[in-house]
Amino acid sequence: RVYRDLRSDAHVGGCIRRRKAAVKALELRVNRGKASARSARVATDLLTNQLNMDRLFNEMLDGVLFGWQPLEMMYGWANSALIPLEVIGKPGEWFIFDQDAQLRFRGRENPLKGEELPPRKFLLARQEASYMNPYGFADLSMCFWPTVFKRGGLKFWVTFVEKYGTPWLIAKTPRGSPQHQNEELLDKMEAMIQDAVAVIPDDSSVDTLEASDRSASAEMYRELLMFCRSEVSIALLGQNQSTEASSTRASAMAGLEVAREIRDGDARMCEATLNQMLRWIVDLNEGTEAPSPTVELFEEEQVNK
Repeated sequence: RVYRDLRSDAHVGGCIRRRKAAVKALELRVNRGKASARSARVATDLLTNQLNMDRLFNEMLDGVLFGWQPLEMMYGWANSALIPLEVIGKPGEWFIFDQDAQLRFRGRENPLKGEELPPRKFLLARQEASYMNPYGFADLSMCFWPTVFKRGGLKFWVTFVEKYGTPWLIAKTPRGSPQHQNEELLDKMEAMIQDAVAVIPDDSSVDTLEASDRSASAEMYRELLMFCRSEVSIALLGQNQSTEASSTRASAMAGLEVAREIRDGDARMCEATLNQMLRWIVDLNEGTEAPSPTVELFEEEQVNK
C-alpha cells in the first residue's frame, strides 16, 4: 500500500509509465520449437485475440515495482482447448509464501499461514526472487526515502516562498496605543496583503521590509528536490541523464543505452511469466511430457538488421 501511494508522485509515475511503455512497444511472437502445430496455434490465438495484452503487460510489469505480482488465470474452453480466458492481477496483500517458498492465499480461515492454492492457477511475475526472498526485489523500495524527503522539502519550500516571497508589512503606532487599536490595525494589514488597500489612522505608518539574500536559501531547497528526483530516476531508469536539463546529448544517449538494458531485463521477466502460462496450457491439453511453445519479445529494427 505504501508503494502504491508513491506512484501518485509525478516524477515516480512518469518514470514508471516510461519504463512500462518501453516494454509494451516491443513486438511479440510465438516460437513453435518442438511443440505441436496445435499448441503453437492455440498459443498464438491466445496472445493475439483472446487476452488483453496491454492490461496483462501492465500488471506483469508491476512485478518489477513491487517485487512480485500474482496473476490469477480464469480458465475456459475455446477452440477445443482449455485455456485462460482472462489473466487478472490480484493484490499482493492477499497472498503469502510458506517456508518452502510456495504461494498461499491469505484467507479468513487461515490468515497467518495461508491456504493452499490449486495447481496451475496463479502465475507469479517476480524480479530477482530467490528461495531466501521469494517476494523478489521491489524497485519502488529504492524510491521510498527520496520521495518522502522530496515531499517534505517541497512542503518547506512552499512555506519558505509564502514567508519570504511577499514583502513583510510593518506597522508603527504611537507608544501607549490601546491593544484593541493595534489588533484592528493588524487585521487591516492582513486584508491589505490580499487586497493591497487599507485605512489606517494618520498617526500610524506602514512600511515594507524584504529579507535579503533569499536566493541562497531557496537554492538549498531546489538542490534537495533535484537530488531526490535524480535518485528516483536512477532507481527506476538506471540513469538520470535523459531526465535532467543539465545533461548533454552524449550523456543522454549513453543514458538511453542503460534504459534499454533495463527494458530488456523487464522483457525477460514478462517472457518467463508468459512461457510458464503456455507450459501449463500444454500440460492441461496434451500432457506434461509434451513440449510447449515459447514467447519472444523483440524490437523490430534489430530483427530487420
